[in-house]
Amino acid sequence: MERNNLAFYDQQAAQWWSETATIFPLSKMNPLRFEYFDRAIPEWDGLRVLDVGCGGGYTCEFLAQRGAVVTGIDQSAACIQVAKDHGAAMGLTIDYRVGVGENLPFGDDGFDVVVCVDVLEHVESPAATVMEIGRVLRPGGLFCFDTINRTLRSHWIMIWLLEDVLRQIPRGVHDWQKFVRPEELEELLQQAGFSEVTMQGFDLFGRQPWAQMTNLMHFWQTGGFRVRFDQDTRVMYIGTAQWG
Repeated sequence: MERNNLAFYDQQAAQWWSETATIFPLSKMNPLRFEYFDRAIPEWDGLRVLDVGCGGGYTCEFLAQRGAVVTGIDQSAACIQVAKDHGAAMGLTIDYRVGVGENLPFGDDGFDVVVCVDVLEHVESPAATVMEIGRVLRPGGLFCFDTINRTLRSHWIMIWLLEDVLRQIPRGVHDWQKFVRPEELEELLQQAGFSEVTMQGFDLFGRQPWAQMTNLMHFWQTGGFRVRFDQDTRVMYIGTAQWG
């Protein structure tokens, strides 16, 4: 079975904004993520923000509604077209491009913030992606990210439960070998020239294994996510880093 099968996102593109779509619960995660990001950036109005791996535009629209000047990029042309159409229908001005994180089609120092959520575990090269993100950030700009740790617990939740048992997402979307440990990402960030790296656990499913199956099913079906930030990074984690 193919792993890290990103064709799933092309297949979901047409239904991206449908409330019954498999992908739609991910739209509910932005208010939770930004509880963390807002600690570092309490005011987004007027900031030049790039969303790397924007899919059909959930985070881009969330940020545009908060007054940011938003650009989104994704390797899926189908998702980008859906994002353009939905943004226009919502009266939002967002610059969407097709491209990959390892080769961003932008000049140096062009953004105040780069957001990359639920993406680093899918890219071909996290190192090259981090380097490119640094290049397009202005000095002192901020990188906001979340991703999945490579642990036995993350395999249990993200692959065995979500893909194999509950079938909330198709089998093969995730590749456990591509999950990124926090210490690995911190090293990549520092090598690229980032500083002031902060990371915390991003808990959506509860820490007790006996309850995780029930929580996962409830959260994925209803979008009723709850969040806790703590020091337990064994599944998902979230963070920021300053460029330069």
